[in-house]
Amino acid sequence: MNAQPYAVVIGGVNIDISGRSTAPLIAKDSNPGRVSISLGGVGRNIAHNMAMLGISVVFLTAFGDDIYKDRIEAVCAETGIDIRHAIKVPGAATSAYVFLGGPDGDMALAVSDMKICENITPDYIASKMEIINGAVLAVVDTNLPEETVGYLLQNALVPVFADPVSAAKAVRIAPYLDRIHTIKPNRLEAQVLTGLKITNEASARAAVKMLLEKGIREVYLTLGTQGVTGGQRIPASGGGQESIRICHLPCIPATSRNATGAGDAFMAGLVWSYLQGNDLEKTMKTASAAAAIAIESEETISPDLSPQAVKVRAGL
Repeated sequence: MNAQPYAVVIGGVNIDISGRSTAPLIAKDSNPGRVSISLGGVGRNIAHNMAMLGISVVFLTAFGDDIYKDRIEAVCAETGIDIRHAIKVPGAATSAYVFLGGPDGDMALAVSDMKICENITPDYIASKMEIINGAVLAVVDTNLPEETVGYLLQNALVPVFADPVSAAKAVRIAPYLDRIHTIKPNRLEAQVLTGLKITNEASARAAVKMLLEKGIREVYLTLGTQGVTGGQRIPASGGGQESIRICHLPCIPATSRNATGAGDAFMAGLVWSYLQGNDLEKTMKTASAAAAIAIESEETISPDLSPQAVKVRAGL
């Protein structure tokens, strides 16, 4: 057990193979560009960003017994991410994510192989509940099997921050929304969770309100270049009734070099802001600033991310 306060992240770790063309992509053809290999995975990226923001992180994940194992262990050691409780699966391949983007850095196509995450079972989570419930909060991504997500959310006693990961995987948390403290869906994920078509700020506000009414404490709906719509449930005080607050923040301008890590930095910003005790507007600014810093980096995890850099970019 950790002597200092820490957060737990439960999710996937990938080997990211990314290709970025130097000219507009041409389908069914070889596109000149740049290819790089790095560590990724939603859970791992969030954990890395959190560590760069000064948060002590315990990472619960599964990785293989292959050539990438040593690299995962080395990078986590360098960044201060505790993986002593992760599963190393003998004979298995570490999950991989192949990303293809155009000159602007936006994703055109991606393929992910997350089969190894099937080893993150309810029994494994049950064996780590003392660690999870000893944390200040837990972050979960939906690369985990649905039954594992369900077990975690039903048994966690600490605030849980959830990243739906994708529209296809968002359904894994749909039955447990009232057990989630904070969620960060994008437009497509929010549409899956609410059944609403999100086309403008008004429909984004309606989706946020619906998610709050389902029991989630805080919702941050990211809309890309259209900004973020956030909302929170405010507990009753002085005999009054619980209320809901919703607001919209325009996108913080950024020069896009690599958009793949923006959402993971945004989630880390949410966690950091929560631990700072910030209000809704400051949290939205903080998370958006972290995402803007990430977008401007060629790397998935920006080496420029820090608490001070976030404060400056957010204008706080």
